[in-house]
Amino acid sequence: MSGIESANARPRAATLRDVATLAGVSVATASKALNGRANVHPDTRRRVTEAAERISFTPNTLAQAILAGQTGTVGLLTNDLEGRFSLPILMGAEDAFGAGKMSVFLCDARDDAIREQHHIRALLGRRVDGLIVVGSNTDPRATLGLDLPVPTVYAYAPSTDEQDCSVVPDNVHAGTLAIEHLVATGKRRIGHISGDVRYAAARDRATGALAALEAAGLELAGDRVRFGDWTEAWGRAATHSLLDQVSDLDAILCGSDLIARGTLDVLRDRGIDVPARVSVMGFDNWEILTSGARPPLTSIDMNFETLGRRAAQRVFDALDGKSTVGVELMPCRLVVRGSTAQGA
Repeated sequence: MSGIESANARPRAATLRDVATLAGVSVATASKALNGRANVHPDTRRRVTEAAERISFTPNTLAQAILAGQTGTVGLLTNDLEGRFSLPILMGAEDAFGAGKMSVFLCDARDDAIREQHHIRALLGRRVDGLIVVGSNTDPRATLGLDLPVPTVYAYAPSTDEQDCSVVPDNVHAGTLAIEHLVATGKRRIGHISGDVRYAAARDRATGALAALEAAGLELAGDRVRFGDWTEAWGRAATHSLLDQVSDLDAILCGSDLIARGTLDVLRDRGIDVPARVSVMGFDNWEILTSGARPPLTSIDMNFETLGRRAAQRVFDALDGKSTVGVELMPCRLVVRGSTAQGA
């Protein structure tokens, strides 16, 4: 267009050569000055810096990072992007990476092995410094292998390989914490309704609960842990069964907040006061369920954001040459509300 730039054309970004020309130095000297190298005269450094500012020169940080051996990016690979478990884990990890000036690439594999491998290749192609792999449940998942070129940390779902680094919630401790709270409020006839027995979370929470009952010199109310589905419908059905079997029941520990909502429905329909006569607890501390329950639901918070931050720290540690292997169990916390404490 005869030297006239179109009004719609994107302005050309300033280059290092432009900075060098304006400052009257070589490209190599301009690079040294902007990268803080010691062997540059102060006056030269000042001229180069002023020239860079004058033409709004932005260094190619990716190229600089690659030369330095790191790109300042981490891949977060999840199999449950829409789930209530993975999102707070990812938020915690992003908080930690943000504090460390790391950028995050987020990919959702949707529990599809082919899609997962595609995302891994794409992330490695972007030269990420590390990976965090977030599972959709706490059951062990297949390792991505030890030959990955970057540190890899598994969060929520542990890797099947003990030589990998995994950070997961301590569901056994969560079950213990729940029973200890109920016992501390004076409850002695405690039943337990949980989800699918095929899930490690259901089994581990029951293990912790039964151990705490034994430590308190108590037995589980009812003939067994009632394993079923992770649904309100199952909570309602199992609660009817438990109430019919145990006349002096005074507490029900539910394997999830969703199950607990079904339990609360039945108790309300039967005119049973919560928590004066029967206390109810859940797991996961899912805000939309716990705060909306009547009364508000006491629950065990799995500390997902803290778990995400710890996973990020494990990546930082590995980048610093301090790799960790094995499974690290993260403690959970009790959140007391009205379903176990009157006036809460």
